[in-house]
Amino acid sequence: MSDAPLDRHAPIDRHLALVLDTLRTLLGEVDPARARAAIGPDQSLTRELALGSLERVELAMRLEQAAGVPLGETVLAEADTPRQIAAAIARARTGRPPGDSPAEARPGPGLLPASSRPGPGLGPAAAGAAPGPSRGPASGARTLIEALRWQVERGADRVHIQLRTDDGSDTTITYGSLYRDGCAVAAGLRRRGVVPGERVALLLRTEPAFFHAYIGILLAGGVPVPLYPPFRADQIEEYAARQAAILRNAAARVLLTFAEAERAAALLRPLAPSLTTVATVATVAARSDSGVMGSHDSGVVSAFDSGVELHSGVVSDPDALALIQYTSGSTGSPKGVALSHANLLANIRAFGEAFEMTGDDVGVTWLPLYHDMGLTGAWFGPLYYGMPVVSMSPLAFLAKPVRWLEAISRNRGTISAAPNFAFDLCARKIADADLEGLDLSSWRVALNGAEAVLAGTIERFTTRFAPLGFRPEALRPVYGLAESSLCVTAPPPGRRPRIERVSRAAFQHARAIEPAAPGDPQPLTFVACGQPIPRHEVRIVDDRDQARPARTEGHVHFRGPSSMQGYFENPEATAAVVRDGGWIDTGDLGFLDDDGDLFITGRAKDVIIAGGRNIYPQEVEEAVAEVPGVRRGCVAAFGVQDARSGTERLVVVAETRGAPPSDASPLHAAVGAAIVAAIGVPADTIVFARPGSVPKTSSGKIRRSTTRELYETGRLHRGRASA
Repeated sequence: MSDAPLDRHAPIDRHLALVLDTLRTLLGEVDPARARAAIGPDQSLTRELALGSLERVELAMRLEQAAGVPLGETVLAEADTPRQIAAAIARARTGRPPGDSPAEARPGPGLLPASSRPGPGLGPAAAGAAPGPSRGPASGARTLIEALRWQVERGADRVHIQLRTDDGSDTTITYGSLYRDGCAVAAGLRRRGVVPGERVALLLRTEPAFFHAYIGILLAGGVPVPLYPPFRADQIEEYAARQAAILRNAAARVLLTFAEAERAAALLRPLAPSLTTVATVATVAARSDSGVMGSHDSGVVSAFDSGVELHSGVVSDPDALALIQYTSGSTGSPKGVALSHANLLANIRAFGEAFEMTGDDVGVTWLPLYHDMGLTGAWFGPLYYGMPVVSMSPLAFLAKPVRWLEAISRNRGTISAAPNFAFDLCARKIADADLEGLDLSSWRVALNGAEAVLAGTIERFTTRFAPLGFRPEALRPVYGLAESSLCVTAPPPGRRPRIERVSRAAFQHARAIEPAAPGDPQPLTFVACGQPIPRHEVRIVDDRDQARPARTEGHVHFRGPSSMQGYFENPEATAAVVRDGGWIDTGDLGFLDDDGDLFITGRAKDVIIAGGRNIYPQEVEEAVAEVPGVRRGCVAAFGVQDARSGTERLVVVAETRGAPPSDASPLHAAVGAAIVAAIGVPADTIVFARPGSVPKTSSGKIRRSTTRELYETGRLHRGRASA
């Protein structure tokens, strides 16, 4: 987005004043001292004004209301100065017809066509479906491709995905078009020499090309390696360095991407020697002899039988790899979780039973497709069960969180999942006026996972949205990880979330789970994540892998048919987590109660043991983040060995706005008091750092081990370098 001079664009003057005023108000609420400083029209929101991602969401929501125009998600991702945002507001005003309502119009009948939307209490009727059962699980499928063919044969014209793209347009993907366009991509990949078992990287947004490319890679016999796309130009250097490590490990020769990502691809080439081909999906599919993307769906299976026979041997092999899912790396370098078709289908069938999924369900998702929850849970699961999915990009949700709830309401969505922060964002930030007319009574499975589930979030969300028909028992805290394909535990249907209030003293000194006294001022709270999904097991063990009794904390292990094949080309990392009998160490700590429910208490490597006390960094970080002047989501707590005392010191690193304050500052005192109030002991060291100093994963998780390394080597205050 260009920075046009103010004197050449007079309307921007007014919009710029609005942006600056709104920005000052927001900063005044989170950091009054910073708000009093001069805020220039060309200051970076990220580097100079230190706005975090959730603060940018808050700014966008306030500006939409104040300016009376919707701001596209590209503004949230790309605009980085007040002037750039003002220019976007000016363009939005120019493009709006006079007299339009300032608020985004309430959606009409829904994204799904009427023939594919359920009525009250009814499942969706399949358009153009073949006689007989039109929707249901592909129970005999051995691979994802066989599951897709099963659905195509039972109605190629049925809606599979209704996708709202970043430009606001809607695209329908039927089972037939997905199979046909996947064949076109497969033929193009084969022409480029892709052979069975070869890894093909995907650098794509939430767009039709991602789905076509993924299926095409599988049809060609390749192994998809999803990468998260770059969102901000000023982070391109850091982005390229991280993705290059993944490409080197996967030895990917081909990268499928979108046209605007060419800059990132250019940086990746010299960093990943194996990478020889970078192309858009349209370019790869353009010369297909098997068909033309966008033709009619009728007869799709027979029309492409001749093309599929080139690779039928691999698409029917359940032991062939169907995905290499690279972990986020919040506690170390990213590792490629290798998953076969059999692994993925075993997990899909198991969580489908746990959530009672059928073809009559309707999914709604904004989760990123490079993450296991968005890929396996929100796409592969609906594909297997024959249910339609309403999909939007993560930026669409962040730009306006109410869109998620609107999509559920207008499409009568029944299943939708999100991390804990999304439920909290909706409960705290959506205005009452934006909720008018919404009906969430159809939402029967609201999965909360992928990060720590907080008791306060559960209470806020269920209370806020009960008047809209949301039932508390619909909220289902779950536990899973990529190493198990996705899901490990889930609560039984119809049960409200269970929350344990635990005695802090008993837990920290003996790792025992004892109920907190009624007047306990500092109890620990843990949320039940349910019991193992069918055909899967969970155990809690001590440091020697010996079983721990119920209601005692230990290491969480799992095993089952969903378990990964190992970390790709990384036998050392694989050996570090695989145990005798097929058990896999999750790296998490937790306990099982008397009913077999799993409660996650923290990460094993992150636990700080100071003076015999177990201190959990998440709790410290949450407490410090509440202190005004500290950047929320930019706090890291970790332990550092102290040779003099023979134990660990608790170190807390917190990013602040502007210059870091001194140890004698009021902010230092406030942070210290917050830590004592939360855990009962003070921190040994509190370090204030500039914005960008605390490293994070692609999904926004704090990388504590990396922060500790920067701290111990004196490199913490360097922050993030400009590209």
